[in-house]
Amino acid sequence: MANLILDERDQRFVLREMLEAESLCTYEKYADYSGDVFDMVLTEAGKFAQEEVFPTLTEGDRQGCRLEDGQVYVPGCFHRAYRLFCEGGWNAMDTPVEFGGQGLPVTIANAATEWFIHNFAFLAYPGLGKGASHLIAHYGTAAQKERYLEKLVSGQWCGTMGLTEPGAGSDVGNLSTKAIRQADGTFRIQGTKIFHTGADHDLTENIIQPVLARIEGDPAGTKGISIFLVPKYLVNDDGSLGRRNDYEIANVEEKMGIHASATCLVNYGDNGQCYAELLGEEREGMKVMFLMMNEMRLGVGVQGPGSASMAYLHALNYARERLQGSALIDFKNPAAPRVPIMEHPDVRRMLLWMKSQVEGMRAMIYYTGFCLDRSECCKSAEERDKWLGLAEVLTPICKAYCSDMGFRVTEYAIQVYGGYGYCAEYPVEQLMRDEKIASVYEGANGIQALDLVARKLGMKKGAYFMNLLGEMNAVVNRFQAVEETADLAEAVGKAVNTLAEAAMYFARCGKEGKFLVPINNAYPFLMMMGSIMSAWFLLWGAGIASERLAALRTARGVTRDDPEVWAAFLKDSAEAAFYEGKIHAARYFIRNELPVSLATMTAIESEDMSILAIANESF
Repeated sequence: MANLILDERDQRFVLREMLEAESLCTYEKYADYSGDVFDMVLTEAGKFAQEEVFPTLTEGDRQGCRLEDGQVYVPGCFHRAYRLFCEGGWNAMDTPVEFGGQGLPVTIANAATEWFIHNFAFLAYPGLGKGASHLIAHYGTAAQKERYLEKLVSGQWCGTMGLTEPGAGSDVGNLSTKAIRQADGTFRIQGTKIFHTGADHDLTENIIQPVLARIEGDPAGTKGISIFLVPKYLVNDDGSLGRRNDYEIANVEEKMGIHASATCLVNYGDNGQCYAELLGEEREGMKVMFLMMNEMRLGVGVQGPGSASMAYLHALNYARERLQGSALIDFKNPAAPRVPIMEHPDVRRMLLWMKSQVEGMRAMIYYTGFCLDRSECCKSAEERDKWLGLAEVLTPICKAYCSDMGFRVTEYAIQVYGGYGYCAEYPVEQLMRDEKIASVYEGANGIQALDLVARKLGMKKGAYFMNLLGEMNAVVNRFQAVEETADLAEAVGKAVNTLAEAAMYFARCGKEGKFLVPINNAYPFLMMMGSIMSAWFLLWGAGIASERLAALRTARGVTRDDPEVWAAFLKDSAEAAFYEGKIHAARYFIRNELPVSLATMTAIESEDMSILAIANESF
């Protein structure tokens, strides 16, 4: 059976034919790589995902985590997978070579991660270790790098991030965990963190926790927050492990999904001896933390198409095999043969909707990584700022739009399966449960929307946003000249104009003192922008696909004039069928989904204040 994790051909299409990711190898930073090496990495990622990661998905979910005598134990099947994952260097793909990583472009690391992220409960452990290592690499002292970095990068030790508190969820500035200064320059931490992913487990001998806390006497709010390294076991000067640090794992949360991910409640310093080291400068905890947070937000974005891709492919496979009902022309004939359910229009609608969503999200995630890679390669500060700015604007959309639409794709997959999809014998119900959390953590999606509207649209006086519009219009102009995609390019061009109009409308509201209009409409705007971005990527893909398909058609001497000949051509040529699928996915999305999203502009312009006008008692 073909793999049911992701569409390898579409992955290769986005990387090779759309982004031309191998062009990164012309820059000094990635000169040791080539397109063939990128292909080899992704081939091996697919092999490892199918042989080692996917088999732990269901077993890990059913076994879950357990807390015994203060120690958290993860599913037994994770141990082999984790060891092999780290031995293969998958946990440090885009970590710089000088720190022991592979030094791969973010674009390729994201593409490889899409193979693994369907099992996010597993991937969270090495992923958090990578995030902690990047913080230390950027902000750690020479002593901290020597003490922690090598073992974090190798996966011998793991990492995590202590942010959330019972009284301060998304309101990080309201945290109460305190850091008490010691005479030797270290600190002692006291406080409680909740929803602390990977705070404890038995995969590694040590866990290094970056933890947000306020040094005694520092100001309230986010400006007074610092960040500290809190090891599970203190590390001696010779690198050996010392005493167990003074914090207690009080509980492992029972959750809707990702049961194999240890989400802990942690009490720090009940005995006043929770050792901690300052990371970076005092009162710059938020700045340091956001390096890891932004990486994780893009990682959560990958979770959207990762879960959605697997859900779609399983639903597609099921729809091809499940016989039920008769063909439309035979619906009055009770003796007519049963047909696969993918012959029914409503099932086909759901499948094409899923296909278009997955392909749009995949391109969005890869493109954002590509922007980050380009920013690292540019020689001029202006060019670097341009590409980094594109990534800045796109990150909240990747996180919020992809996590929400990824969840909806898993929902549709269950609908395709019918009652069987709701049963645990098929994987789609778990994919739906596991994906739901993605809209909540790493900054809830409403916060991503506020970040987009209140910060990102106006960064560099709107230059970042305008640069993005320029990139979008370049693709529109390119494919307006192609007959097969001219109408689609026209529709996307109008949508890009609507996006610009919405941003200007928000700016005008701000100048007129109507700042609640953009705030009230931040989330609808983000989702509209995500839809327009997807339409843009789908147009881009369809334009290239139409060119490739025309060449195949000419080589075979085939035209669309004879439906039977055309159908035989598509059945005989996998490449032709693939390109035809790209065109239809774009056409469906742009003609059916994009107009619905654009209606958001009408709602924004109404300036309706119902959500604030309604009395609390009237809900």
